[in-house]
Amino acid sequence: MPFSSVINIEKPMPHISLTDWNNRVNTLKNTSEARREEAFAIRQASRSLRYETRIEGDWTLKETNEALEDRISELERWREIITKTYERIIHEMNLLTEEKASTERELDAIQNPLAIVSECLASRDCRLGSEITYDDADTELKKELYILENNQQILLDQCHKTWEKMCRLEEVKFQIGLEMDNKLEAEDLDRKQIALNQFSANISYKPNATRNPKNCCSYKAWLEHTSNMKELAENELADTYTIRESLFVCREKARNMLISQMDRTEHTIRKRIFETQRARNELQWQQLRNREDMEAAVCEIKALEQALRDKTDAFKLAQTRLENRAQRSGMELCLDPAHDQLVREVQKLQNIRDELINQIEQSKANYNLLEAQSRKVEVDLANKEHSLMTDIRALDMRQRLKGGEFGMKASPTQQTERNIVLSKMETEIPKN
Repeated sequence: MPFSSVINIEKPMPHISLTDWNNRVNTLKNTSEARREEAFAIRQASRSLRYETRIEGDWTLKETNEALEDRISELERWREIITKTYERIIHEMNLLTEEKASTERELDAIQNPLAIVSECLASRDCRLGSEITYDDADTELKKELYILENNQQILLDQCHKTWEKMCRLEEVKFQIGLEMDNKLEAEDLDRKQIALNQFSANISYKPNATRNPKNCCSYKAWLEHTSNMKELAENELADTYTIRESLFVCREKARNMLISQMDRTEHTIRKRIFETQRARNELQWQQLRNREDMEAAVCEIKALEQALRDKTDAFKLAQTRLENRAQRSGMELCLDPAHDQLVREVQKLQNIRDELINQIEQSKANYNLLEAQSRKVEVDLANKEHSLMTDIRALDMRQRLKGGEFGMKASPTQQTERNIVLSKMETEIPKN
């Protein structure tokens, strides 16, 4: 056993060689260098990634903001277009309301002429006897009544059509107003989103933020819907001018037709009054002549009766002479010339009396005919007076039309002249 002063105890582990140790050191060196290089590469990649993500995030945020701004601009543009359409709808509705109000006032104004024409027809229907005729005045009044009723129906139809159009415009106005509110709300919401940033206090994680919202639609559908709303409003506004024009035209046409017919009717009534006055004057003249002839006939009848009484006494005288001469005696009772003359006298007086009696009967019959004719003329004259007053009263009724919607009030001078003519005061008023 060799001698040793120090006891050397080795670890009970395998020992490596120097070569292995050198190799291990080189390996650790190389590994450390590789790890440092990898760390450097990772740091460079991280730095690049940070820069790239920051730049990409900033650009993405900018693009998002630009998209939101473009969207806001698009919403503003469409909202301005729809706002102008909305204002046009309100303007057209106001114009339609004014035209409809004017037409309704025209309808209300028609009620007065309707009442007056009906009153005129009822008044003229109170005529008596042969004066109840289908004359021109009656025909023109019925035409005027027909025109009034026709105008009333036309204006009512136009008002109803305008009311339906205003209801549709009101519905479109509500839809356009709702569309404007939605777009304004969307603009405000997008502006608030633009105002948000990563430093805002009211941002947080949201569950399933990339989902499609419920009841959402595509951009194409939105654009089509907006265009359709504008087109709907334009379509409703397309015929409003035509409706307003038709209201004005119908109103003016009805007014002109009525005024023209009123002038014709009044002219016809005045013509009828003139004809009735002329017929009345003719009957008054005939009545005056009849009365004169009746008075002459009475005088003639009295003269004929007096002549008959005179001839009766002469007839009695002749018969008495004949009867007294028949009392002669003997041969004196002969048919001498005196007897023949007395016989001829009696026969002649008898014929005269028969002629006078016949003439008296004819005169009385003629007087009775004159009296009957005078009564007929008197009745007809009374009917014509009544008809004349009826037409004058109808004309006075129609004067209420002059101060209404369909005419102008007569001047005081014209009214005074008319009253003078109707009251027959021309001869009693001194001329200048």
